[in-house]
Amino acid sequence: MSSAPILKICGMTRVDDALCAVREGATAIGFVFWQGSPRYVEPDRAGEIAAALPPSVKTVGVFVNEPVERIRETARLARLRMVQLHGDEPPAYVDQIEQPVIRAVSLETVDEAAWTWPAETMLLLDSTDPSRSGGGRSAVDWSRAALATRNRRVVLAGGLTPDNIEEAIATVRPIGVDVSSGVESAPGVKDPDKVARFLTNARAAFARMVIP
Repeated sequence: MSSAPILKICGMTRVDDALCAVREGATAIGFVFWQGSPRYVEPDRAGEIAAALPPSVKTVGVFVNEPVERIRETARLARLRMVQLHGDEPPAYVDQIEQPVIRAVSLETVDEAAWTWPAETMLLLDSTDPSRSGGGRSAVDWSRAALATRNRRVVLAGGLTPDNIEEAIATVRPIGVDVSSGVESAPGVKDPDKVARFLTNARAAFARMVIP
């Protein structure tokens, strides 16, 4: 690839898990601030985890239909470097949030989002699961995703695991990947072996990608 891929481990609640992920090659760490999630973390706690990370690691906050003021305050407390929106937030949020924005989309909404959100907004293609806002367990249809995201800078999420990540990357050819439940032993608790295997396999798959 022409630039380093995004390797994001999301749903962090513990310092040790975050540091383990970084040692294994994660370039971004995600925190979930939707209180309906079993991976919810208080902003102050996320800030403590973020403070322990190297400056090169991106800290990303996941939000679902929060007011802009609350996102801004949480971003400050949690030391966020990016904001990921998973609800019905309008494109106008981009102008009111200091950090770069990642817009979560599904296969059904990716085309509309590509037109309506600013070009600099990164898109994260996730599975659709209304009962699990902020991330789903089911996998995206990779063949459809490959067509929908062609010529677009998209991060792939949804149902990724150490065992399927290489096929997912080879099929979809994203600029990065995002995993949470696929590398856990329990919600919010990462499995070090799964994290290591996921990141090793993801790096290998990205290394095989050739950009024309």
